[in-house]
Amino acid sequence: MSKSTTDYSDTKDQEKTIGIVTVDNEQVGFSGEDDEDDYESSSPVGTKKEATNWVDKIGLRINAEIRGIERVPEEERTDTSLLSPLFIFLSPNMVISSLSTGALGPTAFDLDFRTSTLIICIWCFIGACCTGIYCSFGMKFGLRQQILSRYFTGNIMGRLFALFNVISCIGWNAVNVIPCAQLLSAVGPLPPWAGCLILVICTCIFAVFGYKTVHLYEKYAWIPNFIVFIIIIAKFAPTHAFRWGEMKSGETEVGNVLSFIAVIFGLNAGWIPLSADYTVYMPSNTNPWLVGSAMVAGLTLPTIFACVLGAAIGTSVTIEGSRFQTAYNENSVGGLVYEILCGDNHNQGYRFIVVVFALGAVANNMPGSYSLSLAIQCIWSQFARVPRIAWCIIGNLVSLAFSIPAYYKFEAALSNFLSIIGYNVSIYLSISMSEHLIYRKGFSGYDVSDFNNHKTLPIGIAGVAGFCFGICSTVLSMDQTWYQGVIARKIGGNGGDISWELNIIFAFVGYNLVRPFELKYFGR
Repeated sequence: MSKSTTDYSDTKDQEKTIGIVTVDNEQVGFSGEDDEDDYESSSPVGTKKEATNWVDKIGLRINAEIRGIERVPEEERTDTSLLSPLFIFLSPNMVISSLSTGALGPTAFDLDFRTSTLIICIWCFIGACCTGIYCSFGMKFGLRQQILSRYFTGNIMGRLFALFNVISCIGWNAVNVIPCAQLLSAVGPLPPWAGCLILVICTCIFAVFGYKTVHLYEKYAWIPNFIVFIIIIAKFAPTHAFRWGEMKSGETEVGNVLSFIAVIFGLNAGWIPLSADYTVYMPSNTNPWLVGSAMVAGLTLPTIFACVLGAAIGTSVTIEGSRFQTAYNENSVGGLVYEILCGDNHNQGYRFIVVVFALGAVANNMPGSYSLSLAIQCIWSQFARVPRIAWCIIGNLVSLAFSIPAYYKFEAALSNFLSIIGYNVSIYLSISMSEHLIYRKGFSGYDVSDFNNHKTLPIGIAGVAGFCFGICSTVLSMDQTWYQGVIARKIGGNGGDISWELNIIFAFVGYNLVRPFELKYFGR
């Protein structure tokens, strides 16, 4: 830490300090100073036990977490289990959306199974490592990821990244319910809107309860889905519909590979903007390497398993005139999975399995539903006055509104959205790691004792510059169905997406060109 309680030794500052915790054997004061322009909560920093509005009063009665973006004091950080970071993203990735992502290799990018598998194994791990880095920040400082963004990217850009995170969470939740709603629709005469509604309501109910409930649910939710995956393998193997495919070469293949890499990287790296949210109740002296490794393992294992299986069953779609191709064309991946499990017999037992598998959307959407309610409070001081529980409900309703029209364009929506998440995350990754490693020299360079006061935070001019550089890179090199950058068009016959790779470089250059001057003339 760059400051200790000795900085608050005078009488005036002591009156503002309302709590002391220890981080890395150093005492840090919690400031009670509230700026009129930057009011972040309706109650003092620290333990928020008393409800100040009717929503939080209901929350307390049902034993839900009512703390918003207030810093978690050390005495309340009682989560010491490494199972928490291990399972928090394991269950969300042991679901049909990961299966659908892997299936994009052969179905959307015309890649053979071997090429798809290599990309999945390498880039799932790399994306998971990036996410694992950030979980230690929540544990060290007791602050949510998008509050920490203000230290990484500056006050201005930190709030914009919080907005982007809200959009990402809502969009991902909307896209993720689609294949599950497809499964429910395949089981019975259930309209798409009804399937989406059921899944969103179930997600919202659990996410409203907060940190402990999310962790508890994710600890066990992977088990039924893993069993369903094994059943899918057992049912698919005897069909002999799997195809290795031909490992092609050439410019078109290069473009398809690069675009699929962008999708796979976005799948695991997309959790970066909310990683720290799930370690804020862990003691600050917990070994960060163990916590990070647990989170990386919890991300890598299920995504590789589910995506490779998705690529395997996706090869069956390439068989002209097959029942698998027909099922996929009629109802995308949801229809394909239903065809594998039930076929023509519509066995009631397998139909029940399909329903269980469809409910996996709850596990996948719960972290995003919880974190978006916190990220909204980080955007603007007035938003922090609205209870986290209320934002959680509102965010889920908005995702429901987006999921229904996207239902009919699932493959394009999934591919495009995961790539876009990768664009945003790569810029964030570049800027935040630059600040952490170059200018703050690691964890010792942070003074988080007064995170509410915008006068002590970096202004964010460098963050805006880095982001603008990253946006320029994105426009030049992105490859989507609705837009192709001039660089992307040069790669292969169909184009190739190298945006997230170039974003890291461009954002790094833009940020580091401006940050030294920002420090020189503003001192923060």
